[in-house]
Amino acid sequence: MARISIPLMGLLLLCCLVSITTAEHMRYKDAQQPINTRIRDLMNRMTLEEKIGQMTQIDVYNATSDIMKQYSLAASSPPHTLTKLDPDLVKRIGAATALEVRATGIQYAFAPCIAVCRDPRWGRCYESYSEDHKIVQEMTEIIPGLQGDIPPGHQKGVPYVGGKTKVAACAKHFVGDGGTTKGIDENNTVIDAQGLYRIHMPAYYDSIIKGVSTVMVSYSSWNGKKMHANRELITGFLKDRLHFKGFVISDWQGVDRIIDPPHANYSDSVLTAIDAGIDMVMVPFNHTEFIDVLTNLVKKNKITMSRIDDAVRRILRVKFMMGLFENPMADYSLVDKLGSQPHRDLGREAVRKSLVLLKNGTTILSAITAAVDPSTQVVYIENPDADFAKSNNFSYAVVVVGEHPYAEYSGDSSNLTIAEPGTDTITNVCDSVKCVVVVVSGRPVVIEPYLPQIDALVAAWLPGTEGHGVADVLFGDYGFTGKLSRTWFKTVDQLPMNVGDSHYDPRFAFGHGLETKPNTGK
Repeated sequence: MARISIPLMGLLLLCCLVSITTAEHMRYKDAQQPINTRIRDLMNRMTLEEKIGQMTQIDVYNATSDIMKQYSLAASSPPHTLTKLDPDLVKRIGAATALEVRATGIQYAFAPCIAVCRDPRWGRCYESYSEDHKIVQEMTEIIPGLQGDIPPGHQKGVPYVGGKTKVAACAKHFVGDGGTTKGIDENNTVIDAQGLYRIHMPAYYDSIIKGVSTVMVSYSSWNGKKMHANRELITGFLKDRLHFKGFVISDWQGVDRIIDPPHANYSDSVLTAIDAGIDMVMVPFNHTEFIDVLTNLVKKNKITMSRIDDAVRRILRVKFMMGLFENPMADYSLVDKLGSQPHRDLGREAVRKSLVLLKNGTTILSAITAAVDPSTQVVYIENPDADFAKSNNFSYAVVVVGEHPYAEYSGDSSNLTIAEPGTDTITNVCDSVKCVVVVVSGRPVVIEPYLPQIDALVAAWLPGTEGHGVADVLFGDYGFTGKLSRTWFKTVDQLPMNVGDSHYDPRFAFGHGLETKPNTGK
């Protein structure tokens, strides 16, 4: 035994030494090491091709295993999420969103949109929390909901993601996207520097203080200069002055749109964008071209290795903070969180609290409450004509009208009218029956001509799947508490018009909202 034990002991000791040596050699894999140590160790091992791969985000549908391996790509497009309302509620929505997103295997959410919509003609106004930057600042509370509360003493500007049930957030779109001329999407925001920093920038201060991981650049321009090309704001202000240490990501094919027509002089566009400070580029369809162009620019010394290293360092900082090297795969234990009842209840609460009662005939809510009694006849019909409304002796009517579905630039509107036959329905019904009109829209719309016919008016915004939240308030189970976070104009000729303007003459002012008490007599 003595003969055997000595070599065995030596073998065990050798294995331990090899293990220790390997751990020291691969420090980036050691979760106990400081993040900066892990970043430095990994970057020392990376080729230029691997670094550029980290800077390349492709569409999820193109993210095959072969492509991911061949080009060392490390990201695919995450989902967009949208929310509204009070800070605590928004934080809870953020936490629920993070759970559901993580359950799908995705670790990154393109939220929040912290645009300050100054003109409701903009098709993305529904993504904005308010025309008032102070409300938008308050709504950045969704960030700790998505990412987790930053711990005491956490360094300002450094991203923070607190565990496997949280996701990286993205503050967008930097900066001024809600102030474009006539509300045209991706257009030019004409405003002096003081106005830009006073109105459109403050929510970015709050986002960075709360540890936001990423910032997305806007398609729009500021005084004629494309934001994707604006080094002064991206590097000079966001990174250097605000000390943002996360990474800056382009919008979808945003680099292509620096020069008109899109994708013309692509090499110049890539050079301009990377030099401006964009760290990760969304190239859903042409990743090979982007990689080739960027590699060529580096090899020709038109883009420095220090700029590449800065971008990769920022990207790796977020990934190490997220724990992706320890937990890269989906956590199937979270699957039951998808569409869970508590999350649906939260959505219903959000709908309930977002309704704004703009006008009230005093007996409407109690009358609707009585309408749910089994002995009361309720009739539903689409697009009723005037004869139908007059001939059936209805006591009260609920008329639901609004906008057709849209997203982004397809929602740009110069007239902001209610979709037909909505206005005809208001006229046909409200002329002969006491009515409450519920407007489903992403923004204020033209309602002025129809107000004399309407007994009660409710702004329901976009309630999504939890329409029961609308009924909760209409039928008196809960009171109306919502207030307008944006001005409701009289005519589109007044636009743009925001609270504080010298020509301010709204139909319903910013902050307006009638309150009611729950009906306790049921």
